Amino acid sequence: MHDRNLSRRTLLTATAVAAGAIATAASSSAAVAAPAAASRDTRHRLERIVSRMSLGEKVGQLFVMRVYGHSATDPDQADVDLNLEEMGVRNAAELIAEYHVGGIIYFAWAHNTRAPHQIADLSNGIQRAGLAQSTPLPLLISTDQEHGIVARVGKPATLMPGAMALGASGSASSARKAAQIAGAELAAMGIVQNYAPVADVNVNPANPVIGVRSFGAEPAAVARMVAAQVKGYQSAGIAATSKHFPGHGDTTVDSHTGIPVISHTRQEWEEIDAPPFRAAIAAGIDSIMTAHIQFPALDPSNDPATLSHPILTGILREELGYDGVVVTDALNMEGVREKYGDHRVPVLALLAGVDQLLNPPDLAVAWNGVMDAVRSGEITEARLDESILRILLLKEKLGLFREPFVSGREVDRTVGTPAHLAAADRIAERTTTLLTNPDGLLPLSRRSHGDVLVVGPDLSSPSGTTGPPTTVLANALGELGFRATALSTGTAPSSAKIAEAVAAAQGKDVVVVGTYNVSATSSQRTLVARLVATGVPVVALAIRNPYDIARLGPVAAALAAYAWTDVELRAAARVIAGSAEPEGRLPVPVQRADDPSQVLFPVGHGLSYR
Repeated sequence: MHDRNLSRRTLLTATAVAAGAIATAASSSAAVAAPAAASRDTRHRLERIVSRMSLGEKVGQLFVMRVYGHSATDPDQADVDLNLEEMGVRNAAELIAEYHVGGIIYFAWAHNTRAPHQIADLSNGIQRAGLAQSTPLPLLISTDQEHGIVARVGKPATLMPGAMALGASGSASSARKAAQIAGAELAAMGIVQNYAPVADVNVNPANPVIGVRSFGAEPAAVARMVAAQVKGYQSAGIAATSKHFPGHGDTTVDSHTGIPVISHTRQEWEEIDAPPFRAAIAAGIDSIMTAHIQFPALDPSNDPATLSHPILTGILREELGYDGVVVTDALNMEGVREKYGDHRVPVLALLAGVDQLLNPPDLAVAWNGVMDAVRSGEITEARLDESILRILLLKEKLGLFREPFVSGREVDRTVGTPAHLAAADRIAERTTTLLTNPDGLLPLSRRSHGDVLVVGPDLSSPSGTTGPPTTVLANALGELGFRATALSTGTAPSSAKIAEAVAAAQGKDVVVVGTYNVSATSSQRTLVARLVATGVPVVALAIRNPYDIARLGPVAAALAAYAWTDVELRAAARVIAGSAEPEGRLPVPVQRADDPSQVLFPVGHGLSYR
């Protein structure tokens, strides 16, 4: 572990100076770039609202909660049952009336995001419920629409390339345009706070939770892309959220299931992890999400950063000068629940400097925990008021007090328009990275290599509405004039499935193999080797982590697509077919599998046809 850390740090030495320069520039410009403060009259008006709120209303404003169902008042019976089981209410309207929550988070698995007009209607129903309270307040409706492998709203909304794909494009203008389009579509559906962009610098290829959700491994490059996306989202009238502070890019533990420990020194944090957050603050970021990680160099108590006063108040608020909304990562994740009980976690988060408490496992337990802490004097009501005012100021900035509702007409004018879909395809074309092409097989010729077999895993779509990947690739190649057939072989192909693929390859001109997170023991390696042994040229396409190539033997060509969503797979097909140039360049280094201290392909590597 220690040696691997050293090798990663060696790889980053060349970028540390540039990262420091970015950090210094961001810090010095933060006061200039920050959004204009609310007028004194606006602030006083909001303070008067806070002063009239009951304690229960104040506590409720701090929570952002899930709720099941496609409708705020009339969800399906199965969703009613889930709401009753988990929260003791039937629907979103009852949740708001009972707990006065300040926000709702949408998930596809909670059946919130079936279709654009339904989402808009759900948003309007939620806002009506907020305004029906004794203290009428609009809600911050949020979601995780990172694009790439994390997307809660699917087709017909426009799905953009994810962060690492955008990092491969190297284009800050593409990143900003993608965020502006995505933000406009979210706003049209009533979603006003997006938990994106990811500001983590992925310096650990084994990172199980960030990976391609990061723009890359170079702090300065990540900082540039984060700033561009912050400006893009917020120009569309929604709040962007940089995550996961103080930096989740160097871990081998998923904070959904455990507590990661970041071993960076304070200086390494300044050089590696901090620059993207400094850049986000300089760009006027509206909210920042915490990480459920231990970071001993920043807080030797080993409290998760979400619960750490030295990290959230000492560093984020005081050192970085950030005074916007701080939101926790989901409080139902094991990384924040290991050390303290669910009734204490929200209290400790507020004491650390948090404003919004996201998705606790049991809302009643969390809500009562905060109520008890205020009644006992552990948390002062003045401390509550400080966070509530930040939340209300954000609602004011987003125009929710003036017009909390959205219209079906705006949905039709904005969501999934031909212009937006075409822009997504143009942006994606700059992302596909050609890693190897030793004998010049690519681009494929329809005359000599027109009969194509596509094999690989058919993963569930991030949005639940695209794919399956092998079919998407085969169809895209078919539209480009090839005779392409698809065979799903899975992420762990069995001996029988490998034999089926080998048999299907007979008589084909080329095989395109989609690979997914290939490990040292993965049978995907066997699949590729057996296909190569047939003598049919094999093209390997990494549909998630670009590190796969390090664990494969020689192939005729290898590419990285960074995600298995349609827009990225179609772009990869165009590159394979030669109707688009491979313009992507690796935003992360690919290290040798047998010796991680050696770089197989450096940052910036990428072949072209010209």
